[in-house]
Amino acid sequence: MNRADWPQHWIEWEAGLREAPYRSYLYSYPHKTAYHEINPPIPLSTLWSKEKLESYFLYMHIPFCGARCGFCNLFTLPDRRADVHVEYVDALERQAREWAPFVKGSPFSRFAIGGGTPTLLSAELLERVFHIAKQEMGLDTEQVSISVETSPDTVTPDRLEVLKKHRTDRISMGIQSFVEEESIAIHRPQKPALVRQALGMLQEYRFPLLNVDLIYGLPGQTVESWLYSLEQALSYNPGEIFIYPLYIRENTILKPGQTGLEKDIRLELYKAASQRLLQAGYKQFSMRRFAREGAGTTKSLLPYSCQEEGMVGLGCGARSYTQGVHYASRYGTSIAATRHILADYVAAKRHDAVDYGFILNEEERQRRFILKALLHAEGLELAAYSERFGAEPFVHVPELSMLVGTGVAYIEENVLRLTEEGMGYSDAIGDWLISSDVRNRMEGYVHA
Repeated sequence: MNRADWPQHWIEWEAGLREAPYRSYLYSYPHKTAYHEINPPIPLSTLWSKEKLESYFLYMHIPFCGARCGFCNLFTLPDRRADVHVEYVDALERQAREWAPFVKGSPFSRFAIGGGTPTLLSAELLERVFHIAKQEMGLDTEQVSISVETSPDTVTPDRLEVLKKHRTDRISMGIQSFVEEESIAIHRPQKPALVRQALGMLQEYRFPLLNVDLIYGLPGQTVESWLYSLEQALSYNPGEIFIYPLYIRENTILKPGQTGLEKDIRLELYKAASQRLLQAGYKQFSMRRFAREGAGTTKSLLPYSCQEEGMVGLGCGARSYTQGVHYASRYGTSIAATRHILADYVAAKRHDAVDYGFILNEEERQRRFILKALLHAEGLELAAYSERFGAEPFVHVPELSMLVGTGVAYIEENVLRLTEEGMGYSDAIGDWLISSDVRNRMEGYVHA
Protein backbone atom coordinates (compact mmCIF):
# COMPACT_ATOMS: atom_id res chain seq x y z
CA MET A 1 0.00 0.00 0.00
CA ASN A 2 1.32 3.46 -0.89
CA ARG A 3 1.86 5.84 2.00
CA ALA A 4 -0.71 8.19 0.50
CA ASP A 5 -3.34 5.47 1.02
CA TRP A 6 -2.52 4.80 4.66
CA PRO A 7 -5.29 5.21 7.23
CA GLN A 8 -4.79 8.21 9.52
CA HIS A 9 -4.02 6.04 12.57
CA TRP A 10 -1.20 4.35 10.63
CA ILE A 11 0.32 7.75 9.86
CA GLU A 12 0.05 8.83 13.50
CA TRP A 13 1.50 5.54 14.72
CA GLU A 14 4.50 5.72 12.40
CA ALA A 15 5.15 9.35 13.37
CA GLY A 16 5.10 8.36 17.04
CA LEU A 17 7.52 5.52 16.36
CA ARG A 18 10.04 7.87 14.79
CA GLU A 19 9.60 10.58 17.40
CA ALA A 20 10.09 8.23 20.37
CA PRO A 21 12.07 5.14 19.36
CA TYR A 22 13.34 4.56 22.91
CA ARG A 23 10.54 3.78 25.33
CA SER A 24 11.48 0.72 27.37
CA TYR A 25 13.69 -2.33 27.22
CA LEU A 26 11.32 -5.30 27.21
CA TYR A 27 13.85 -8.01 28.13
CA SER A 28 11.06 -10.10 29.63
CA TYR A 29 7.30 -10.16 29.34
CA PRO A 30 5.41 -9.45 31.49
CA HIS A 31 7.83 -7.00 33.11
CA LYS A 32 8.60 -7.53 36.77
CA THR A 33 6.83 -4.29 37.71
CA ALA A 34 3.61 -6.05 36.66
CA TYR A 35 4.13 -8.79 39.28
CA HIS A 36 1.87 -8.78 42.31
CA GLU A 37 0.86 -10.78 45.36
CA ILE A 38 -0.42 -14.28 44.61
CA ASN A 39 -2.91 -15.32 47.25
CA PRO A 40 -3.27 -18.09 48.12
CA PRO A 41 0.34 -19.05 47.38
CA ILE A 42 0.88 -21.84 44.87
CA PRO A 43 2.95 -24.80 46.13
CA LEU A 44 5.98 -25.44 43.93
CA SER A 45 5.13 -29.12 43.84
CA THR A 46 1.80 -28.25 42.19
CA LEU A 47 3.27 -25.67 39.83
CA TRP A 48 6.16 -27.72 38.44
CA SER A 49 4.31 -31.02 38.21
CA LYS A 50 2.45 -29.61 35.19
CA GLU A 51 5.56 -28.66 33.23
CA LYS A 52 6.64 -30.93 30.39
CA LEU A 53 8.89 -28.84 28.17
CA GLU A 54 11.77 -30.33 26.18
CA SER A 55 14.37 -28.29 28.06
CA TYR A 56 14.78 -25.60 30.68
CA PHE A 57 17.05 -22.69 31.56
CA LEU A 58 18.76 -22.79 34.96
CA TYR A 59 19.70 -19.37 36.29
CA MET A 60 21.43 -18.35 39.51
CA HIS A 61 21.44 -14.73 40.62
CA ILE A 62 24.31 -13.19 42.57
CA PRO A 63 23.02 -9.77 43.66
CA PHE A 64 26.34 -8.11 44.51
CA CYS A 65 28.56 -5.69 42.65
CA GLY A 66 31.63 -3.61 43.43
CA ALA A 67 29.83 -0.32 42.81
CA ARG A 68 26.41 0.71 41.55
CA CYS A 69 26.58 2.30 38.11
CA GLY A 70 24.64 5.50 37.58
CA PHE A 71 22.19 3.90 35.12
CA CYS A 72 21.60 0.63 37.00
CA ASN A 73 18.17 -0.29 38.35
CA LEU A 74 18.79 -4.03 38.52
CA PHE A 75 18.35 -6.04 41.68
CA THR A 76 21.89 -5.69 42.96
CA LEU A 77 23.70 -4.35 46.01
CA PRO A 78 27.20 -2.80 46.16
CA ASP A 79 28.73 -5.03 48.84
CA ARG A 80 32.18 -6.62 48.78
CA ARG A 81 32.07 -8.16 52.28
CA ALA A 82 33.13 -11.80 52.20
CA ASP A 83 30.91 -12.81 55.15
CA VAL A 84 27.83 -11.39 53.40
CA HIS A 85 28.70 -13.39 50.28
CA VAL A 86 29.07 -16.59 52.31
CA GLU A 87 25.69 -16.09 53.98
CA TYR A 88 24.10 -15.58 50.60
CA VAL A 89 25.61 -18.70 49.02
CA ASP A 90 24.51 -20.66 52.09
CA ALA A 91 20.93 -19.45 51.45
CA LEU A 92 21.26 -20.24 47.74
CA GLU A 93 22.24 -23.80 48.60
CA ARG A 94 19.30 -24.19 51.00
CA GLN A 95 16.92 -22.99 48.29
CA ALA A 96 18.43 -25.35 45.72
CA ARG A 97 18.02 -28.33 48.02
CA GLU A 98 14.41 -27.41 48.63
CA TRP A 99 13.63 -26.90 44.93
CA ALA A 100 15.56 -29.92 43.66
CA PRO A 101 12.79 -32.50 44.23
CA PHE A 102 10.45 -30.44 42.02
CA VAL A 103 12.80 -29.67 39.11
CA LYS A 104 15.79 -32.03 39.39
CA GLY A 105 15.90 -34.27 36.38
CA SER A 106 14.57 -31.50 34.16
CA PRO A 107 16.62 -31.41 30.96
CA PHE A 108 18.55 -28.15 31.37
CA SER A 109 19.94 -26.80 28.10
CA ARG A 110 21.28 -23.48 29.42
CA PHE A 111 22.87 -22.36 32.67
CA ALA A 112 23.73 -18.77 33.52
CA ILE A 113 25.16 -17.08 36.57
CA GLY A 114 24.22 -13.42 36.54
CA GLY A 115 23.91 -10.44 38.79
CA GLY A 116 25.21 -8.05 39.87
CA THR A 117 28.67 -9.37 39.28
CA PRO A 118 28.99 -13.09 40.05
CA THR A 119 32.78 -12.93 39.88
CA LEU A 120 32.76 -10.53 42.81
CA LEU A 121 32.54 -13.78 44.78
CA SER A 122 35.83 -15.38 45.70
CA ALA A 123 37.09 -18.32 43.67
CA GLU A 124 36.08 -20.63 46.54
CA LEU A 125 32.51 -19.35 46.55
CA LEU A 126 32.30 -19.56 42.75
CA GLU A 127 33.31 -23.19 43.10
CA ARG A 128 30.47 -23.67 45.58
CA VAL A 129 27.96 -22.12 43.16
CA PHE A 130 28.94 -24.64 40.49
CA HIS A 131 28.79 -27.43 43.07
CA ILE A 132 25.21 -26.39 43.94
CA ALA A 133 24.23 -26.41 40.27
CA LYS A 134 25.75 -29.83 39.62
CA GLN A 135 25.18 -31.73 42.84
CA GLU A 136 21.89 -30.24 44.02
CA MET A 137 20.20 -29.38 40.71
CA GLY A 138 21.64 -32.18 38.58
CA LEU A 139 23.30 -29.93 36.00
CA ASP A 140 25.35 -31.78 33.38
CA THR A 141 28.15 -29.46 32.25
CA GLU A 142 28.83 -31.71 29.24
CA GLN A 143 25.36 -31.04 27.83
CA VAL A 144 24.73 -27.47 28.95
CA SER A 145 25.88 -24.12 27.61
CA ILE A 146 27.20 -22.08 30.55
CA SER A 147 27.31 -18.28 30.68
CA VAL A 148 28.84 -16.17 33.44
CA GLU A 149 28.86 -12.38 33.83
CA THR A 150 31.98 -10.59 34.98
CA SER A 151 33.52 -7.13 35.27
CA PRO A 152 37.02 -5.80 34.55
CA ASP A 153 37.97 -5.48 38.22
CA THR A 154 37.02 -9.09 39.05
CA VAL A 155 38.82 -10.88 36.21
CA THR A 156 41.55 -12.77 38.09
CA PRO A 157 43.39 -16.04 37.33
CA ASP A 158 41.91 -17.94 40.29
CA ARG A 159 38.35 -17.07 39.30
CA LEU A 160 38.95 -17.83 35.63
CA GLU A 161 40.42 -21.21 36.58
CA VAL A 162 37.12 -22.10 38.27
CA LEU A 163 35.12 -21.03 35.22
CA LYS A 164 37.42 -22.95 32.90
CA LYS A 165 37.32 -26.06 35.09
CA HIS A 166 33.53 -26.20 34.83
CA ARG A 167 33.58 -25.72 31.04
CA THR A 168 32.05 -22.25 30.92
CA ASP A 169 31.22 -21.46 27.28
CA ARG A 170 30.43 -17.77 27.44
CA ILE A 171 31.97 -14.96 29.43
CA SER A 172 30.10 -11.66 29.30
CA MET A 173 31.82 -8.49 30.48
CA GLY A 174 30.14 -5.14 30.85
CA ILE A 175 32.55 -2.45 29.69
CA GLN A 176 30.06 0.23 28.56
CA SER A 177 32.78 2.63 27.37
CA PHE A 178 36.52 2.78 26.73
CA VAL A 179 36.46 6.54 27.33
CA GLU A 180 37.33 7.27 30.95
CA GLU A 181 35.34 10.52 31.09
CA GLU A 182 32.22 8.69 29.93
CA SER A 183 32.70 6.00 32.58
CA ILE A 184 33.10 8.64 35.27
CA ALA A 185 29.91 10.34 34.08
CA ILE A 186 27.91 7.18 34.78
CA HIS A 187 29.57 6.68 38.18
CA ARG A 188 31.54 3.69 36.99
CA PRO A 189 35.01 3.65 38.61
CA GLN A 190 36.85 2.02 35.73
CA LYS A 191 40.15 2.76 34.03
CA PRO A 192 40.60 1.85 30.34
CA ALA A 193 43.92 0.20 31.23
CA LEU A 194 42.11 -2.18 33.61
CA VAL A 195 39.57 -3.02 30.91
CA ARG A 196 42.32 -3.88 28.44
CA GLN A 197 44.14 -5.99 31.02
CA ALA A 198 40.94 -7.95 31.73
CA LEU A 199 40.20 -8.48 28.05
CA GLY A 200 43.74 -9.66 27.44
CA MET A 201 43.45 -12.19 30.25
CA LEU A 202 40.12 -13.47 28.94
CA GLN A 203 41.70 -13.97 25.52
CA GLU A 204 44.50 -16.02 27.10
CA TYR A 205 41.98 -18.39 28.69
CA ARG A 206 40.28 -18.97 25.32
CA PHE A 207 36.68 -19.31 26.40
CA PRO A 208 34.54 -20.38 23.41
CA LEU A 209 32.56 -17.13 23.42
CA LEU A 210 33.52 -13.71 24.74
CA ASN A 211 30.74 -11.12 24.89
CA VAL A 212 31.31 -7.41 25.43
CA ASP A 213 28.58 -4.98 26.52
CA LEU A 214 28.68 -1.34 25.43
CA ILE A 215 26.22 1.50 26.11
CA TYR A 216 25.35 4.37 23.78
CA GLY A 217 23.80 7.70 24.71
CA LEU A 218 26.15 8.28 27.65
CA PRO A 219 26.64 11.80 29.04
CA GLY A 220 28.94 13.74 26.73
CA GLN A 221 29.16 10.93 24.20
CA THR A 222 29.53 11.74 20.51
CA VAL A 223 29.36 9.58 17.41
CA GLU A 224 33.16 9.72 17.29
CA SER A 225 33.70 8.68 20.91
CA TRP A 226 31.06 5.94 20.57
CA LEU A 227 32.73 4.48 17.50
CA TYR A 228 36.08 4.71 19.27
CA SER A 229 34.75 2.45 22.06
CA LEU A 230 33.30 0.10 19.47
CA GLU A 231 36.62 -0.11 17.60
CA GLN A 232 38.45 -0.81 20.85
CA ALA A 233 36.05 -3.66 21.57
CA LEU A 234 36.41 -5.04 18.04
CA SER A 235 40.19 -5.10 18.39
CA TYR A 236 39.80 -7.99 20.86
CA ASN A 237 37.72 -9.96 18.33
CA PRO A 238 34.84 -10.88 20.68
CA GLY A 239 32.42 -13.45 19.31
CA GLU A 240 29.51 -11.36 20.49
CA ILE A 241 28.83 -7.68 21.18
CA PHE A 242 25.74 -6.27 22.86
CA ILE A 243 24.99 -2.57 22.37
CA TYR A 244 22.54 -1.06 24.83
CA PRO A 245 20.86 2.34 24.68
CA LEU A 246 21.11 4.31 27.91
CA TYR A 247 17.86 4.44 29.86
CA ILE A 248 17.45 6.52 33.00
CA ARG A 249 14.92 4.89 35.30
CA GLU A 250 13.50 5.13 38.80
CA ASN A 251 15.92 4.98 41.76
CA THR A 252 19.08 5.34 39.68
CA ILE A 253 21.94 7.72 40.47
CA LEU A 254 21.62 9.42 37.09
CA LYS A 255 18.48 11.52 36.77
CA PRO A 256 16.57 12.69 33.68
CA GLY A 257 18.25 15.68 32.09
CA GLN A 258 21.73 14.63 33.26
CA THR A 259 22.91 13.10 30.00
CA GLY A 260 24.71 16.26 28.95
CA LEU A 261 23.33 15.86 25.41
CA GLU A 262 21.46 18.72 23.79
CA LYS A 263 19.34 16.25 21.83
CA ASP A 264 18.70 12.52 21.86
CA ILE A 265 21.23 11.02 19.43
CA ARG A 266 20.76 7.40 20.45
CA LEU A 267 19.22 6.36 17.15
CA GLU A 268 22.11 7.96 15.27
CA LEU A 269 24.57 6.12 17.50
CA TYR A 270 22.71 2.85 17.02
CA LYS A 271 22.78 3.16 13.24
CA ALA A 272 26.48 3.99 13.23
CA ALA A 273 27.29 0.96 15.40
CA SER A 274 25.08 -1.52 13.55
CA GLN A 275 26.59 -0.45 10.22
CA ARG A 276 30.13 -0.87 11.57
CA LEU A 277 29.38 -4.26 13.13
CA LEU A 278 27.87 -5.60 9.93
CA GLN A 279 30.95 -4.37 8.05
CA ALA A 280 33.11 -6.24 10.57
CA GLY A 281 31.37 -9.53 9.78
CA TYR A 282 28.89 -9.68 12.63
CA LYS A 283 25.31 -10.78 12.14
CA GLN A 284 22.47 -8.94 13.85
CA PHE A 285 20.23 -11.13 16.00
CA SER A 286 18.30 -8.39 17.79
CA MET A 287 18.42 -4.66 18.36
CA ARG A 288 21.14 -5.32 20.94
CA ARG A 289 22.90 -8.53 19.98
CA PHE A 290 25.48 -8.89 17.22
CA ALA A 291 27.53 -12.08 16.87
CA ARG A 292 29.99 -13.71 14.52
CA GLU A 293 28.75 -16.73 12.60
CA GLY A 294 29.74 -19.93 14.36
CA ALA A 295 30.77 -18.19 17.59
CA GLY A 296 29.75 -20.09 20.69
CA THR A 297 29.81 -23.48 22.32
CA THR A 298 31.12 -26.68 20.78
CA LYS A 299 28.89 -28.80 23.02
CA SER A 300 26.05 -30.89 21.64
CA LEU A 301 23.17 -28.99 23.19
CA LEU A 302 19.59 -29.94 23.91
CA PRO A 303 16.98 -27.98 21.92
CA TYR A 304 15.75 -24.79 23.54
CA SER A 305 12.93 -22.42 22.57
CA CYS A 306 12.96 -18.87 23.86
CA GLN A 307 9.21 -18.63 23.27
CA GLU A 308 8.55 -21.54 25.59
CA GLU A 309 11.32 -20.60 28.01
CA GLY A 310 10.89 -22.66 31.10
CA MET A 311 13.27 -21.08 33.59
CA VAL A 312 14.34 -22.21 37.04
CA GLY A 313 15.69 -19.13 38.78
CA LEU A 314 17.55 -19.56 42.05
CA GLY A 315 18.68 -16.72 44.27
CA CYS A 316 17.19 -13.48 45.49
CA GLY A 317 16.04 -11.43 42.50
CA ALA A 318 15.95 -14.37 40.08
CA ARG A 319 12.84 -14.97 38.01
CA SER A 320 11.34 -18.38 37.30
CA TYR A 321 9.05 -19.10 34.37
CA THR A 322 6.54 -21.88 33.96
CA GLN A 323 4.14 -21.82 31.02
CA GLY A 324 1.40 -20.22 33.08
CA VAL A 325 3.12 -18.50 36.00
CA HIS A 326 6.13 -16.20 36.26
CA TYR A 327 7.43 -15.60 39.77
CA ALA A 328 10.30 -14.16 41.76
CA SER A 329 11.21 -12.59 45.07
CA ARG A 330 9.85 -9.11 45.75
CA TYR A 331 11.18 -6.41 43.45
CA GLY A 332 13.11 -3.32 44.49
CA THR A 333 15.64 -1.01 42.88
CA SER A 334 16.76 1.31 45.65
CA ILE A 335 19.65 0.22 47.86
CA ALA A 336 17.42 0.26 50.95
CA ALA A 337 14.73 -1.90 49.35
CA THR A 338 17.28 -4.31 47.88
CA ARG A 339 19.00 -4.71 51.24
CA HIS A 340 15.69 -5.43 52.96
CA ILE A 341 14.55 -8.01 50.38
CA LEU A 342 17.95 -9.67 50.45
CA ALA A 343 17.88 -9.92 54.25
CA ASP A 344 14.47 -11.60 54.08
CA TYR A 345 15.80 -14.09 51.53
CA VAL A 346 18.84 -15.02 53.62
CA ALA A 347 16.68 -15.43 56.75
CA ALA A 348 13.86 -17.38 55.05
CA LYS A 349 13.17 -20.86 56.38
CA ARG A 350 11.20 -22.06 53.36
CA HIS A 351 11.11 -21.42 49.60
CA ASP A 352 8.46 -23.97 48.65
CA ALA A 353 5.57 -21.77 47.51
CA VAL A 354 4.97 -18.95 45.03
CA ASP A 355 3.39 -15.83 46.55
CA TYR A 356 4.62 -13.10 44.18
CA GLY A 357 4.50 -13.10 40.42
CA PHE A 358 2.18 -13.00 37.42
CA ILE A 359 -0.35 -15.60 36.31
CA LEU A 360 -0.53 -15.50 32.51
CA ASN A 361 -3.90 -15.94 30.86
CA GLU A 362 -4.16 -17.07 27.25
CA GLU A 363 -3.88 -13.52 25.86
CA GLU A 364 -0.66 -12.85 27.79
CA ARG A 365 0.82 -16.15 26.68
CA GLN A 366 0.04 -15.20 23.09
CA ARG A 367 1.65 -11.78 23.42
CA ARG A 368 4.69 -13.24 25.12
CA PHE A 369 5.12 -15.76 22.31
CA ILE A 370 4.86 -13.00 19.71
CA LEU A 371 7.21 -10.60 21.48
CA LYS A 372 9.91 -13.18 22.19
CA ALA A 373 10.01 -14.09 18.51
CA LEU A 374 9.31 -10.80 16.75
CA LEU A 375 12.04 -8.81 18.52
CA HIS A 376 14.68 -11.28 17.33
CA ALA A 377 16.00 -11.91 13.85
CA GLU A 378 14.54 -15.43 13.76
CA GLY A 379 11.10 -13.85 13.56
CA LEU A 380 7.65 -15.22 14.34
CA GLU A 381 6.79 -18.47 12.58
CA LEU A 382 3.12 -18.05 11.74
CA ALA A 383 2.44 -21.78 11.45
CA ALA A 384 4.06 -22.50 14.83
CA TYR A 385 1.93 -19.81 16.44
CA SER A 386 -1.25 -21.12 14.80
CA GLU A 387 -0.51 -24.67 15.85
CA ARG A 388 -0.04 -23.57 19.43
CA PHE A 389 -2.87 -21.04 19.77
CA GLY A 390 -5.40 -22.15 17.16
CA ALA A 391 -5.33 -19.09 14.89
CA GLU A 392 -2.89 -16.78 13.16
CA PRO A 393 -1.34 -14.05 15.34
CA PHE A 394 -3.08 -11.39 13.22
CA VAL A 395 -6.41 -12.72 14.52
CA HIS A 396 -5.41 -12.45 18.17
CA VAL A 397 -3.36 -9.25 17.82
CA PRO A 398 -4.81 -7.41 14.80
CA GLU A 399 -2.46 -4.44 15.21
CA LEU A 400 0.40 -6.63 13.96
CA SER A 401 -0.83 -5.95 10.42
CA MET A 402 0.18 -2.33 10.92
CA LEU A 403 3.83 -3.41 11.17
CA VAL A 404 3.68 -4.91 7.70
CA GLY A 405 1.55 -2.13 6.28
CA THR A 406 3.95 0.61 7.37
CA GLY A 407 7.01 -1.33 6.20
CA VAL A 408 8.75 -2.00 9.50
CA ALA A 409 8.06 -5.74 9.18
CA TYR A 410 7.57 -8.21 6.35
CA ILE A 411 6.40 -11.78 5.82
CA GLU A 412 8.71 -14.19 4.03
CA GLU A 413 8.32 -17.97 3.90
CA ASN A 414 5.49 -17.73 6.45
CA VAL A 415 7.68 -15.93 8.98
CA LEU A 416 6.96 -12.41 10.26
CA ARG A 417 10.18 -10.44 10.74
CA LEU A 418 11.15 -6.87 11.46
CA THR A 419 12.99 -5.09 8.69
CA GLU A 420 16.45 -3.66 9.32
CA GLU A 421 14.80 -0.33 10.11
CA GLY A 422 12.14 -2.02 12.22
CA MET A 423 14.80 -3.75 14.30
CA GLY A 424 16.09 -0.33 15.32
CA TYR A 425 12.62 0.51 16.63
CA SER A 426 12.35 -2.66 18.74
CA ASP A 427 12.03 -0.81 22.04
CA ALA A 428 9.10 1.22 20.73
CA ILE A 429 7.43 -1.78 19.06
CA GLY A 430 7.81 -3.95 22.13
CA ASP A 431 6.36 -1.25 24.36
CA TRP A 432 3.47 -0.76 21.92
CA LEU A 433 2.56 -4.46 22.11
CA ILE A 434 2.23 -4.54 25.91
CA SER A 435 -1.33 -5.47 26.86
CA SER A 436 -3.50 -2.93 28.66
CA ASP A 437 -3.64 -5.11 31.79
CA VAL A 438 0.14 -5.45 32.03
CA ARG A 439 0.63 -1.75 31.29
CA ASN A 440 -1.82 -0.74 34.01
CA ARG A 441 0.01 -2.92 36.51
CA MET A 442 3.39 -1.51 35.44
CA GLU A 443 2.17 2.08 35.68
CA GLY A 444 0.61 1.39 39.07
CA TYR A 445 3.81 -0.07 40.48
CA VAL A 446 5.36 2.02 43.27
CA HIS A 447 9.16 1.89 43.01
CA ALA A 448 10.90 1.10 46.29
